[in-house]
Amino acid sequence: MNNEDPKIYNLGILEEKTYAFALRIIKAYNFLTSKNEYVLSKQLLRAGTSIGANCREATYAQSKMDFINKLSIALKEANETIYWLELLHDSDYIDDKSFNSIHDDGLEILKLLISIIKTSKENLQKQK
Repeated sequence: MNNEDPKIYNLGILEEKTYAFALRIIKAYNFLTSKNEYVLSKQLLRAGTSIGANCREATYAQSKMDFINKLSIALKEANETIYWLELLHDSDYIDDKSFNSIHDDGLEILKLLISIIKTSKENLQKQK
């Protein structure tokens, strides 16, 4: 078997951060369901784990535009995840300490995605 990574695009640290974030989201989901909160927590689980899945998908994109599109979906999911976290916090399902930690991680991912998408679009324009 070939040891070379067949990925077309390498997202490095973003992939690591989104995977770790997804694990935190799963733990938050388990905590919330133990408090009998099922509706918002399911939305959080879906959106929060989708970020990393879309980033992983982007690494095998068929083109630079496909790469940008997949990361744009991840960006939307990150923004939605932050919304659910804020809603859960403001409705007292998540305490301040837990919220601040996971919210900060979500914002960091959001900023990374914005930066990568912006740079990718600029590079695509330069190629034309």
